[in-house]
Amino acid sequence: MPARFVDSKTSQNASYANSISIPITVLNAPQLVAQQTLDLSGGTTNLTRVEFSGVIALQLPLLPVATTATVTVVRGSTPSGATVFSAAQNLELSLLGPQLISFAGSDFNAPNISGVVYTVFVQTSALGTIRVGPESFNFTAVSD
Repeated sequence: MPARFVDSKTSQNASYANSISIPITVLNAPQLVAQQTLDLSGGTTNLTRVEFSGVIALQLPLLPVATTATVTVVRGSTPSGATVFSAAQNLELSLLGPQLISFAGSDFNAPNISGVVYTVFVQTSALGTIRVGPESFNFTAVSD
């Protein structure tokens, strides 16, 4: 049986390269970058999944230091929500400009209720790392 569409949302914080300048000011603390609410009530119990993808561009501090950036997607509105995806990437010290982090993942067996919130956070291991754009995230729910 083919999967059927349930809901889809996009979070577009910054469409272009270098279109924002948001410093990360707290070391290893999740910073909100995207949030969407999906209506999953039309899905089939235990057969609904939310597929998501995104891109975020970060730039190292003026005095580059070894930095790890972690992107986390949670089902919920706070960092303590149910983590459904997490990926860490070491930023390249030799690159002085923006560095893109792209990701894709899925939340299988998502709850079949309305108002399911998905939130994307980023955290870094070095103060002064800057979110510079683009930042774009897609969430699509399907069910069997």
